[in-house]
Amino acid sequence: MKYTKLGTTGVDVSKICLGCMSFGKPGKGNGVFPWAKDYEDAKPIFKRAIELGINYFDTANVYQMGTSEEITGRLIKEFGLDRDEIVVATKVHFDMRPGKPNGGGSSRKNIMAEIDHSLKRLGLDYVDLYQIHRLDHNMAWEEIMEALHDVVKSGKARYIGASTMFAWEFERLQNIAEKHGWTKFVSMQNQYNLIYREEEREMMPLCQDRKIAVVPWSPLAGGRCTRPWGTQTTRSKIDDVSPMVWGATDNQDKKVVDTLEKVAKEHGISMAQEALAWILSKPYVTAPIVGSTSVKHLEEAVAALDIKLTEDEIKTLEAPYVPHVKTGAF
Repeated sequence: MKYTKLGTTGVDVSKICLGCMSFGKPGKGNGVFPWAKDYEDAKPIFKRAIELGINYFDTANVYQMGTSEEITGRLIKEFGLDRDEIVVATKVHFDMRPGKPNGGGSSRKNIMAEIDHSLKRLGLDYVDLYQIHRLDHNMAWEEIMEALHDVVKSGKARYIGASTMFAWEFERLQNIAEKHGWTKFVSMQNQYNLIYREEEREMMPLCQDRKIAVVPWSPLAGGRCTRPWGTQTTRSKIDDVSPMVWGATDNQDKKVVDTLEKVAKEHGISMAQEALAWILSKPYVTAPIVGSTSVKHLEEAVAALDIKLTEDEIKTLEAPYVPHVKTGAF
């Protein structure tokens, strides 16, 4: 395993982050990821992650309505992991009590309530990285930043991070924190993969300039960058999220995936490894978040760390890309 610093912090994280979104109570009605793995099925994946040297684990309160955090915490305890050596991240924002007046969002009330709920589910005294899952446009941004600062000062989180927003919004939030002497974000978790590269325009240069850790979500675009276009899997048949995120750009994305398939075959590696090797070639990327539902897929992801792409391969992979409209929400 290779390790790197989490932005400007002194924290060492594995260059592959295990996305625990894949863990949780499976089935429709238990959350938006019915294909999630329960404890027994998640156990061998988590065990292999540890064996491979992964020390960075990312989840969120909303993943399968809290059961992802519960399983992640249970696995940490099961394998007796040294709390000082692992990095645990979770998130807050989306509704945990749908239909209730204070069921979600980034108000001070909800942030303070949800950090306690997350810690209880995880069975931990603190998380290393507490992230806002989305920017709450219904809240005063000063309230958000002060609440996050207080979470850190209370000892319930070591650092804070953000996810999926425009670069100007991220910079403004940082300026608010700096103005008041509050804790600033150390990381940005945004979508970045071969079929969605809009973040290269502003967010990536900003993070590189400010030395912010970049931990991309869906580096394989929900599996679309792992198999020939149109291939159906057990997950894709019941996954309602992927079509919502990428379905509107199928015509654009097919050309990228077809090219990825061709280059990967020429390279003699899997499409997933080729796509991850491309992401890992970017100097501004700290650690892609890889959600795995099998040991094999996890092993392939870690092996991608040793794959070096030529400049010609990178140019070929990037050539079919055209601008996408969805630059903020996804």
